[in-house]
Amino acid sequence: MKKTALITGASIGIGSEFCKLFAQDGYDLILVARSQNKLEVLAKELEENYKITTHVIVKDLSKADAAQELFDETLAKNLQVDVLVNNAGIGSNGKFTDLDLAAELNMVQLNVTSLVALCHLYGKAMTDRKQGKILNVASTAAFQPGPYMANYYASKSYVLLFSEALHEELKKEGVTVTALCPGATKTEFFNAADMVGTNLAKSPFIMPAEKVAKIGYTALNKGRAVVVSGWVNWVMAQSVRVSPRRVIRKVVAFINS
Repeated sequence: MKKTALITGASIGIGSEFCKLFAQDGYDLILVARSQNKLEVLAKELEENYKITTHVIVKDLSKADAAQELFDETLAKNLQVDVLVNNAGIGSNGKFTDLDLAAELNMVQLNVTSLVALCHLYGKAMTDRKQGKILNVASTAAFQPGPYMANYYASKSYVLLFSEALHEELKKEGVTVTALCPGATKTEFFNAADMVGTNLAKSPFIMPAEKVAKIGYTALNKGRAVVVSGWVNWVMAQSVRVSPRRVIRKVVAFINS
């Protein structure tokens, strides 16, 4: 029996690369994002190239009821989700008190609340079947505080710690949970987060989305709890453990400005 993977934020960047990897391995796909046109173009490409079945669901997961609506829709279509990839996420850049509050709360809804809801809804179905995989896209931002991206860094820290805890809870029930922690990645993120001119965006260590997705996909299939994309990012994440917190804050503030 063919398996099905549900991927949020599927239309662009790391999400679309995940779609290709799953399709190459014969998975049917549920593609979720806000852009219907981009999803339909991607779905057609995947079906033609890999002879799989795709289901397009347009959903804005920054809305409070969207996760439940998504679950209900897949249930109504009798679609069993064998792998859940929570890839959708957004960021922002600037002094927190100068940023739009509604947009910051939407970020928490998308990066954290909807992710938690989807893990609960699909995770329960997986544990009932004693089989399933979940991949949550966190970030190397999760390992430290992030001045000028305070809310984004905090949201990804939640995703990392939440995913690690779920990994330990659910592995005995046949379900693995993996947190992927990418560093700077060549996607539309920098434009969307208004970060094009920042020091982070100028980093020579920015990785292509295809490579990051492959690292996450491999870790998911191995059932790993956490994976950091690339040795440079791994070293930076580890350095936080031994560096003074006041120094970390200043360094990250410089990177994000």
